[in-house]
Amino acid sequence: YGKNTIKFLRLHKDGKKHFVKEVEVCAHLRLTSPQEYLEGNNSLVIPTDTIKNIVLVLAKKNGISSLEQFAIDICNHFMTTFCQVAYVKTYVQEVPWQRLHEDGVPHIHSFICVPDGIRFCEAEQCRNGPLMVFAGIKDLKLMKTTQSGFEGFYKNEHTTLPERHDRILCGELFCKWSYGECKDFDFNCIWKKIRECILEAFAGPPDCGEYSPSYQKTVNRIQMLVLSRVSQVQVIEVVLNNTFYNVVDMKNLGLTNDKEVLVPVEAPYGSCACTLGRKKFFEA
Repeated sequence: YGKNTIKFLRLHKDGKKHFVKEVEVCAHLRLTSPQEYLEGNNSLVIPTDTIKNIVLVLAKKNGISSLEQFAIDICNHFMTTFCQVAYVKTYVQEVPWQRLHEDGVPHIHSFICVPDGIRFCEAEQCRNGPLMVFAGIKDLKLMKTTQSGFEGFYKNEHTTLPERHDRILCGELFCKWSYGECKDFDFNCIWKKIRECILEAFAGPPDCGEYSPSYQKTVNRIQMLVLSRVSQVQVIEVVLNNTFYNVVDMKNLGLTNDKEVLVPVEAPYGSCACTLGRKKFFEA
Protein backbone atom coordinates (compact mmCIF):
# COMPACT_ATOMS: atom_id res chain seq x y z
CA TYR A 1 0.00 0.00 0.00
CA GLY A 2 1.11 3.57 -0.25
CA LYS A 3 0.57 7.09 -1.52
CA ASN A 4 0.38 8.04 -5.21
CA THR A 5 0.76 11.36 -7.03
CA ILE A 6 2.49 13.34 -4.31
CA LYS A 7 3.11 16.50 -6.35
CA PHE A 8 5.22 19.44 -5.27
CA LEU A 9 7.64 22.09 -6.47
CA ARG A 10 11.01 22.38 -4.70
CA LEU A 11 12.45 25.88 -5.02
CA HIS A 12 16.11 26.48 -4.23
CA LYS A 13 17.58 29.98 -4.08
CA ASP A 14 21.24 30.77 -4.55
CA GLY A 15 21.40 34.52 -4.15
CA LYS A 16 19.29 36.05 -6.89
CA LYS A 17 19.38 32.86 -9.00
CA HIS A 18 16.56 30.38 -8.50
CA PHE A 19 16.43 26.63 -9.27
CA VAL A 20 13.27 24.51 -9.51
CA LYS A 21 12.39 20.83 -9.40
CA GLU A 22 8.73 19.92 -9.80
CA VAL A 23 8.12 16.23 -9.25
CA GLU A 24 5.47 13.59 -8.74
CA VAL A 25 6.23 10.83 -6.24
CA CYS A 26 4.62 7.45 -5.58
CA ALA A 27 5.78 5.60 -2.47
CA HIS A 28 4.64 2.07 -1.59
CA LEU A 29 5.43 -0.12 1.39
CA ARG A 30 5.08 -3.78 2.31
CA LEU A 31 5.03 -4.51 6.03
CA THR A 32 6.46 -7.50 7.90
CA SER A 33 2.96 -8.67 8.87
CA PRO A 34 -0.33 -8.72 6.90
CA GLN A 35 -2.35 -8.31 10.11
CA GLU A 36 -4.11 -5.18 8.85
CA TYR A 37 -5.47 -7.23 5.93
CA LEU A 38 -6.27 -10.45 7.81
CA GLU A 39 -7.24 -9.21 11.26
CA GLY A 40 -8.07 -5.53 10.81
CA ASN A 41 -5.23 -4.68 13.21
CA ASN A 42 -3.74 -1.34 12.15
CA SER A 43 -1.06 -1.08 14.83
CA LEU A 44 1.81 -1.42 12.31
CA VAL A 45 0.24 0.63 9.51
CA ILE A 46 1.98 3.88 8.62
CA PRO A 47 -0.86 6.12 7.32
CA THR A 48 -0.54 7.24 3.72
CA ASP A 49 -0.86 10.83 4.92
CA THR A 50 2.27 10.23 7.01
CA ILE A 51 4.01 8.84 3.92
CA LYS A 52 3.12 12.02 2.01
CA ASN A 53 4.41 14.25 4.80
CA ILE A 54 7.68 12.30 5.03
CA VAL A 55 8.28 12.82 1.30
CA LEU A 56 7.68 16.57 1.65
CA VAL A 57 9.94 16.83 4.72
CA LEU A 58 12.75 14.98 2.92
CA ALA A 59 12.42 17.37 -0.01
CA LYS A 60 12.69 20.30 2.39
CA LYS A 61 15.65 18.91 4.36
CA ASN A 62 17.69 17.19 1.63
CA GLY A 63 16.68 19.01 -1.53
CA ILE A 64 16.64 17.12 -4.85
CA SER A 65 20.15 16.85 -6.26
CA SER A 66 18.88 14.18 -8.66
CA LEU A 67 15.66 12.20 -8.97
CA GLU A 68 17.55 9.00 -8.23
CA GLN A 69 19.15 10.33 -5.06
CA PHE A 70 15.79 11.62 -3.83
CA ALA A 71 14.21 8.17 -4.42
CA ILE A 72 17.13 6.60 -2.55
CA ASP A 73 16.64 9.05 0.34
CA ILE A 74 12.99 8.01 0.61
CA CYS A 75 13.85 4.30 0.61
CA ASN A 76 16.58 4.80 3.20
CA HIS A 77 14.28 6.78 5.47
CA PHE A 78 11.57 4.15 5.62
CA MET A 79 14.06 1.30 6.04
CA THR A 80 15.98 2.95 8.86
CA THR A 81 13.04 4.55 10.67
CA PHE A 82 10.36 1.84 10.68
CA CYS A 83 11.27 -1.71 11.70
CA GLN A 84 7.91 -3.00 10.41
CA VAL A 85 8.73 -2.06 6.81
CA ALA A 86 9.87 -5.11 4.82
CA TYR A 87 9.95 -3.53 1.36
CA VAL A 88 9.77 -0.05 -0.09
CA LYS A 89 9.43 1.11 -3.68
CA THR A 90 9.59 4.72 -4.80
CA TYR A 91 8.77 6.21 -8.20
CA VAL A 92 9.70 9.80 -9.04
CA GLN A 93 9.07 11.70 -12.25
CA GLU A 94 9.95 15.27 -13.14
CA VAL A 95 8.04 18.07 -14.85
CA PRO A 96 10.39 19.23 -17.66
CA TRP A 97 11.05 22.83 -16.62
CA GLN A 98 14.01 24.48 -18.35
CA ARG A 99 15.55 27.83 -17.62
CA LEU A 100 14.46 30.60 -19.98
CA HIS A 101 17.12 32.26 -22.13
CA GLU A 102 16.77 35.71 -23.62
CA ASP A 103 19.25 36.50 -26.41
CA GLY A 104 21.38 33.62 -25.14
CA VAL A 105 21.41 34.92 -21.55
CA PRO A 106 19.97 32.58 -18.90
CA HIS A 107 17.20 34.16 -16.83
CA ILE A 108 17.76 34.10 -13.08
CA HIS A 109 14.21 33.12 -12.08
CA SER A 110 12.06 32.30 -15.14
CA PHE A 111 11.46 28.88 -16.68
CA ILE A 112 9.65 27.25 -19.58
CA CYS A 113 8.06 23.80 -19.63
CA VAL A 114 9.47 21.94 -22.64
CA PRO A 115 7.77 18.70 -23.76
CA ASP A 116 10.97 16.92 -24.79
CA GLY A 117 10.53 13.79 -22.68
CA ILE A 118 9.79 13.17 -19.02
CA ARG A 119 12.56 11.95 -16.75
CA PHE A 120 11.66 9.35 -14.14
CA CYS A 121 13.30 6.88 -11.79
CA GLU A 122 12.48 4.03 -9.41
CA ALA A 123 14.25 2.79 -6.30
CA GLU A 124 13.31 -0.34 -4.41
CA GLN A 125 14.71 -2.26 -1.49
CA CYS A 126 13.87 -5.31 0.59
CA ARG A 127 15.05 -5.42 4.19
CA ASN A 128 18.53 -7.00 4.28
CA GLY A 129 18.62 -6.79 0.47
CA PRO A 130 20.41 -4.51 -2.01
CA LEU A 131 19.02 -1.14 -3.02
CA MET A 132 18.07 -1.31 -6.72
CA VAL A 133 17.84 1.82 -8.86
CA PHE A 134 16.16 2.23 -12.25
CA ALA A 135 15.86 5.35 -14.38
CA GLY A 136 14.35 6.35 -17.68
CA ILE A 137 12.66 8.74 -20.04
CA LYS A 138 9.12 8.57 -21.37
CA ASP A 139 6.78 10.51 -23.67
CA LEU A 140 9.75 11.43 -25.88
CA LYS A 141 8.34 12.13 -29.35
CA LEU A 142 10.79 11.63 -32.22
CA MET A 143 10.51 11.92 -35.99
CA LYS A 144 12.69 11.70 -39.05
CA THR A 145 11.19 12.42 -42.45
CA THR A 146 13.40 10.11 -44.53
CA GLN A 147 16.10 7.46 -44.17
CA SER A 148 13.49 4.93 -43.08
CA GLY A 149 11.75 2.07 -44.86
CA PHE A 150 10.08 -1.29 -44.41
CA GLU A 151 10.70 -3.96 -47.05
CA GLY A 152 11.09 -7.72 -47.40
CA PHE A 153 8.57 -8.58 -44.70
CA TYR A 154 6.52 -11.78 -44.56
CA LYS A 155 3.44 -11.77 -46.80
CA ASN A 156 0.35 -13.94 -47.13
CA GLU A 157 -3.26 -13.60 -48.30
CA HIS A 158 -4.00 -11.12 -45.49
CA THR A 159 -1.15 -8.72 -46.33
CA THR A 160 -2.20 -5.40 -47.84
CA LEU A 161 0.70 -3.22 -46.67
CA PRO A 162 2.93 -2.09 -49.55
CA GLU A 163 6.69 -2.13 -49.23
CA ARG A 164 8.27 1.26 -48.68
CA HIS A 165 11.90 2.26 -49.07
CA ASP A 166 11.34 5.89 -48.04
CA ARG A 167 8.91 6.80 -45.29
CA ILE A 168 8.51 8.95 -42.21
CA LEU A 169 9.63 7.26 -38.99
CA CYS A 170 7.80 8.71 -36.04
CA GLY A 171 7.02 7.44 -32.58
CA GLU A 172 6.74 8.05 -28.87
CA LEU A 173 9.57 6.47 -26.94
CA PHE A 174 9.70 4.90 -23.49
CA CYS A 175 13.10 3.88 -22.19
CA LYS A 176 13.97 2.39 -18.80
CA TRP A 177 17.32 1.08 -17.63
CA SER A 178 18.73 -0.64 -14.56
CA TYR A 179 21.90 0.26 -12.73
CA GLY A 180 21.84 -3.02 -10.85
CA GLU A 181 22.91 -2.61 -7.25
CA CYS A 182 23.07 1.04 -6.26
CA LYS A 183 26.47 2.74 -6.24
CA ASP A 184 27.68 6.31 -5.96
CA PHE A 185 26.88 7.36 -9.54
CA ASP A 186 26.52 10.82 -11.04
CA PHE A 187 22.91 10.14 -12.01
CA ASN A 188 22.34 13.51 -13.71
CA CYS A 189 25.37 13.10 -15.96
CA ILE A 190 24.48 9.50 -16.86
CA TRP A 191 20.87 10.41 -17.68
CA LYS A 192 21.95 13.19 -20.02
CA LYS A 193 24.47 10.89 -21.72
CA ILE A 194 21.83 8.21 -22.30
CA ARG A 195 19.40 10.76 -23.71
CA GLU A 196 22.10 11.88 -26.14
CA CYS A 197 22.66 8.24 -27.16
CA ILE A 198 18.93 7.81 -27.82
CA LEU A 199 18.80 10.86 -30.08
CA GLU A 200 21.99 9.93 -31.92
CA ALA A 201 20.93 6.34 -32.52
CA PHE A 202 17.49 7.40 -33.74
CA ALA A 203 18.62 10.15 -36.09
CA GLY A 204 22.13 9.21 -37.23
CA PRO A 205 24.76 11.77 -38.30
CA PRO A 206 23.31 15.31 -38.63
CA ASP A 207 24.47 15.81 -42.23
CA CYS A 208 23.09 12.58 -43.70
CA GLY A 209 21.20 10.53 -41.11
CA GLU A 210 21.25 6.75 -40.96
CA TYR A 211 18.88 4.35 -42.69
CA SER A 212 16.43 2.40 -40.53
CA PRO A 213 14.99 -0.77 -42.12
CA SER A 214 12.40 -1.13 -39.34
CA TYR A 215 11.23 0.24 -36.01
CA GLN A 216 12.68 -2.89 -34.43
CA LYS A 217 16.17 -2.15 -35.76
CA THR A 218 15.93 1.41 -34.46
CA VAL A 219 15.04 0.11 -31.00
CA ASN A 220 18.01 -2.26 -31.06
CA ARG A 221 20.35 0.46 -32.31
CA ILE A 222 19.39 2.65 -29.34
CA GLN A 223 20.01 -0.17 -26.86
CA MET A 224 23.35 -1.18 -28.35
CA LEU A 225 24.66 2.39 -28.37
CA VAL A 226 23.69 2.95 -24.73
CA LEU A 227 25.26 -0.33 -23.58
CA SER A 228 28.45 0.40 -25.52
CA ARG A 229 28.91 3.90 -24.09
CA VAL A 230 27.41 3.78 -20.60
CA SER A 231 29.04 1.06 -18.54
CA GLN A 232 26.81 1.67 -15.50
CA VAL A 233 23.71 0.43 -17.36
CA GLN A 234 23.09 -3.30 -16.94
CA VAL A 235 19.70 -3.77 -18.63
CA ILE A 236 17.78 -1.42 -20.92
CA GLU A 237 14.15 -1.64 -22.03
CA VAL A 238 12.92 0.39 -25.00
CA VAL A 239 9.33 0.69 -26.22
CA LEU A 240 8.59 2.65 -29.39
CA ASN A 241 4.90 3.34 -30.04
CA ASN A 242 4.64 4.12 -33.73
CA THR A 243 2.79 6.92 -35.47
CA PHE A 244 2.12 6.33 -39.16
CA TYR A 245 1.40 9.00 -41.78
CA ASN A 246 -0.56 8.56 -44.99
CA VAL A 247 -0.06 10.75 -48.05
CA VAL A 248 -3.22 12.75 -48.87
CA ASP A 249 -4.63 11.96 -52.33
CA MET A 250 -5.07 15.37 -54.01
CA LYS A 251 -5.85 14.21 -57.53
CA ASN A 252 -9.49 15.36 -57.23
CA LEU A 253 -8.12 18.78 -56.29
CA GLY A 254 -5.99 18.91 -59.42
CA LEU A 255 -2.75 18.68 -57.45
CA THR A 256 0.16 16.29 -57.27
CA ASN A 257 1.13 15.50 -53.69
CA ASP A 258 4.71 14.21 -53.57
CA LYS A 259 4.68 13.30 -49.86
CA GLU A 260 4.31 16.96 -48.94
CA VAL A 261 0.97 16.77 -47.13
CA LEU A 262 0.33 13.79 -44.89
CA VAL A 263 -2.14 12.92 -42.17
CA PRO A 264 -1.38 10.84 -39.05
CA VAL A 265 -3.09 7.49 -38.59
CA GLU A 266 -4.55 7.85 -35.10
CA ALA A 267 -5.49 4.19 -34.51
CA PRO A 268 -4.60 1.43 -34.54
CA TYR A 269 -0.91 2.10 -34.12
CA GLY A 270 2.05 -0.22 -33.92
CA SER A 271 4.42 -0.80 -31.03
CA CYS A 272 7.90 -2.33 -30.79
CA ALA A 273 9.48 -3.36 -27.51
CA CYS A 274 12.70 -5.06 -26.51
CA THR A 275 14.74 -5.60 -23.35
CA LEU A 276 18.49 -6.03 -23.73
CA GLY A 277 21.12 -6.57 -21.06
CA ARG A 278 24.67 -7.57 -20.38
CA LYS A 279 25.34 -11.30 -20.20
CA LYS A 280 27.10 -11.03 -16.85
CA PHE A 281 24.01 -9.38 -15.34
CA PHE A 282 21.71 -12.23 -16.35
CA GLU A 283 24.26 -14.85 -15.27
CA ALA A 284 24.41 -13.20 -11.84
